[in-house]
Amino acid sequence: MSGKQGGREHAAHKGGKRKGGLGALIRLVTIGLVIAAVTKELQKDPDERTWHGTVGFVPYEFRVPTVERFRERVWDPEGEHLVSPHVFGVGWTLNLGRVVALVRERFADEEPDVA
Repeated sequence: MSGKQGGREHAAHKGGKRKGGLGALIRLVTIGLVIAAVTKELQKDPDERTWHGTVGFVPYEFRVPTVERFRERVWDPEGEHLVSPHVFGVGWTLNLGRVVALVRERFADEEPDVA
């Protein structure tokens, strides 16, 4: 094997996806949480299933997403939290509306007063 060919293999390995690692761990934990959440709901009587709640401290939401829930969780500039439960799925999502509001407040504070 020449040095040139070995260099290509090294570059391909660097750019390619590694097996394992943090991404694989996150996927594994997410799959485990989805299984736990669905199991939790299926263990309830059919009339008592809500398809939203928590597994430990991690929220889950398996109801059909609505515009109202999307706005409440993803675009709520007046909200007090930066993160909220996902609109659909397991875990949290960033309240982008609150982030934008905070950035605007920060820049408004830094603008010089024009006399």
